[in-house]
Amino acid sequence: MTETLAHAPTAATAATGPDRPRRVLRAVAIVACAPYLSLKAAWIAGSRIGIPPGSSLLEHRTTMAVANGVSVLMDAAVIVLALLLTRPWGLRVPAWALAFPVWVATGLLAPITTGFPLQLLVRVLGGTVHKPSGTGSRPFLHEWVSGVVYTGFIVQGLALGALFLLHARDRWGHVWRGRVGELPDGVVGPARRACAVAACVLALLPLAMHLVWACGGTAGLSPGRAAVRTGDFYVLEATDVCFVLAAATGACLLAFRRGRGLPVAVPLAAAWVGSGVLVCWGGWLSLSSLTAVQDLADRPTPSMNLVYAGQMITGFLVAALGAHFFAERSAADGQARDRQVA
Repeated sequence: MTETLAHAPTAATAATGPDRPRRVLRAVAIVACAPYLSLKAAWIAGSRIGIPPGSSLLEHRTTMAVANGVSVLMDAAVIVLALLLTRPWGLRVPAWALAFPVWVATGLLAPITTGFPLQLLVRVLGGTVHKPSGTGSRPFLHEWVSGVVYTGFIVQGLALGALFLLHARDRWGHVWRGRVGELPDGVVGPARRACAVAACVLALLPLAMHLVWACGGTAGLSPGRAAVRTGDFYVLEATDVCFVLAAATGACLLAFRRGRGLPVAVPLAAAWVGSGVLVCWGGWLSLSSLTAVQDLADRPTPSMNLVYAGQMITGFLVAALGAHFFAERSAADGQARDRQVA
């Protein structure tokens, strides 16, 4: 799979290096990492910038130092990916070693890229905003921190996404050419369809719960979470519903060859983004529930943890289906080239 997928761009492209748009996108992605990395470095060093007095962050210095160190490494990976996608040595990286971190980055950044602008729109239109002073809960971070950090994340996501699309088009564009109706069923069609059905069944719980929460229900929510349901909360829950649907829809279109007139890139993109969001945020929220930073009332309930687990399993199944699709298309293209040579 690695060898077949790793088609490099033309020798001329590799020799001349990235064109001007790619260099600009690379610079934008790297510069956009600076606010987040600077804040994290300051907190690790002991600074309280952006942290109000009484914040729970100040009570768990060791835990937060470790968490901040991990998040610094994660954001620094964006810089590595930006270089990898625009430097000649990046063409020698195996397909899986590039696709996996970009898939993770997509999963982590997509909800922020879509959700934060929608939250701002809701606020402009008069939506409610959570104010700790009005609810009796302790402040966590100053409000300006979210604006600075999330704006940086959005710029990172857009720039890195554009770089990956350009790189993937040059290197693997042949894999997603054509339309869904032109795809061969293959000898493992039943297994692929069974995987899609299992993903859809497991997606029912997170889909139903996020839909209930988006519509104002509190079933399964922790007391602290239920008490601060504002416009921001409802926007995030609505986007979660969309990502679950995207993952399930993409899987079904690929497995059952529905939407025959659609370009293959459409269900692939839905499966890629949806599965990444489900796995990464399900995993992130599950891990955060194990820390002692949150107040007792804010810690996830068993129902919430079950939703996160369901998201992760669903996402992994959809990702496995997508990986198999790429391997199958790649193998088919390799055999076709072998026949032409013969």
